[in-house]
Amino acid sequence: MSEDQQLEELIIQTLDGTISTIPIYMQEIEQNKAELRVEDVKEFVFGVIVGMALGMAGTAIAALRNGMPSEQDQIKVRDMVYAKIPLIRERIYS
Repeated sequence: MSEDQQLEELIIQTLDGTISTIPIYMQEIEQNKAELRVEDVKEFVFGVIVGMALGMAGTAIAALRNGMPSEQDQIKVRDMVYAKIPLIRERIYS
């Protein structure tokens, strides 16, 4: 498996793991929305999930490469995360 294939697989695994946490975050944020001062739970969870996906994928690349992700790596992560936005929205809003 090439390094690019490893990288894509790592990003996909990270995205899938992040997306799988949506129900947990929905429940926790809903229960604590007054304390957290959250007006729109779904939009808040959307931001958390996208932020986690971007951050965790970047961290995974840094670990794989033993250094900071290149600009191209960051663009690849961004594009892959953005491609999953319809799925993320579907999981949150349905």
